Amino acid sequence: MAVLGVSLALLIWFVVLFFVSIWKQIYSSWRLPPGPFPLPIIGNIFNLDINNIPKSFTKLAKQYGPVFTIYVGPRRIVVLHGYKVVKEALLDLKNEFAGRADIPSFEAHQDSGIIFSNSETWRDTRRFSLMVLRDYGMGKKSNEERIQKEAQFLLEALRKTNSQPFDPTFILGGAPFNVISDILFHKRLDYSDKTCQRLLHMYNENFYLLSTPWLQLYNNVGSFLRYLPGSHCRVLKNISEAKQYVSEQIKEHQELLDINNPQDFTDCLLIQMEKDKKNKKKGFDLENVTVTVADLLFAGTETTSTTLRYGLLILLKYPKVEEKLHEEIDRVIGSERMPSMKDKVNMPYMEAVVHEIQRFINLVPSNLPHIMNQDIQFRGYFIPKGTTVYPTLDSILWDSKEFPNPEQFDPGHFLNENGKFKYSDYFKAFSAGKRVCVGEGLARMELFLFLTIILQHFNLKSLVSSEEIDTSPVVVGFGSIPPVYKLCLIPRTEI
Repeated sequence: MAVLGVSLALLIWFVVLFFVSIWKQIYSSWRLPPGPFPLPIIGNIFNLDINNIPKSFTKLAKQYGPVFTIYVGPRRIVVLHGYKVVKEALLDLKNEFAGRADIPSFEAHQDSGIIFSNSETWRDTRRFSLMVLRDYGMGKKSNEERIQKEAQFLLEALRKTNSQPFDPTFILGGAPFNVISDILFHKRLDYSDKTCQRLLHMYNENFYLLSTPWLQLYNNVGSFLRYLPGSHCRVLKNISEAKQYVSEQIKEHQELLDINNPQDFTDCLLIQMEKDKKNKKKGFDLENVTVTVADLLFAGTETTSTTLRYGLLILLKYPKVEEKLHEEIDRVIGSERMPSMKDKVNMPYMEAVVHEIQRFINLVPSNLPHIMNQDIQFRGYFIPKGTTVYPTLDSILWDSKEFPNPEQFDPGHFLNENGKFKYSDYFKAFSAGKRVCVGEGLARMELFLFLTIILQHFNLKSLVSSEEIDTSPVVVGFGSIPPVYKLCLIPRTEI
């Protein structure tokens, strides 16, 4: 009898908790943007295609409008979908929407650095980092010079493929890795170096895993899944190992530091750290320096590397586009001279192709999650402090009014009727506002120069017919991941 009483009491308790949970959700949603009714504990999981959450956001926006609310597990998310609403949030209300939501996969980075941090020192860290990056991009050795110098090593590695089929992933990854490594550490590694290969493999693996369904769940309900086995363990291990590499570089820099003659970005941060210690200012400490550098090394390598790799696959799919690019390169640059950024003004088709590649691949479709650091009234709705916000980038890059047939690759999206490059304010591949990518200028330069230099020296050859090439991403989540493929590079001197 006593056992029956206890069981009945537990049942009543769970029923009460169930209805309290429902009541809280109903009460808290009265002033929130509209959205599907969430189930207790699991939220709106059944309203989402976990294999392609960005696509689910697009579907829900058609039903609930450009500002809507969903729940992934216990996490409340407000999604901003469309040019006007994203622009209003990130540019018109850039301070209010500048917070960074918690991303459990990057827990090792979350209280420091410039990408995943939401700490009180984040703004000062970002401001100082941007200033130093600007100086090292315009000083004794410009970023253009760095890229042109690295391009020679890239060409050498590509020639060694001897026109045979190869996977371009890690050769293309080595080029942007060494450019950002030179800025951060005044150092480059050979593409075959074990450390270089290990870092590139970890970055590539993480970008893929972060986009899989399991990691999409983990990054929203991480506290529940943290102790379960799964691919999140691999991601956390890779991030820790990459951070350890950066930590070792920083220790070397500390031993050789000359405060009157900084050699690179890391030296500048260490000098600022000593100043902050002396002035008892809460700013740079060793952890913040380490995470800031680790953020830049990962972001400066993997995003550009993936875009280059995806770009070559697209050109294999559209050989007529490649042919037009060869014609423009031959006309403007020729075969001997190294391409430079001054050439861009005379190469509207290349400029259009680079933009269209970034638009079409939609590399980070939902953007990195923001968080409201304060209550806010937005478009007639109440968004409370602590709410995760996704200002989606795919909703802008694939806007059918700005880019007719957005699902089609078409450089004409960025060309006017006279064949000149046409700027579009809808091009927000690097996000916008206070959280815009700090390496945007460097990435734009790398994409233009590396693609131009590769096509100046090589013709692309596919192993299958262009009709058989599928450019659809293999996984869509944190990023849009291109399929693995092989190609041949035929030296143009042999044509």
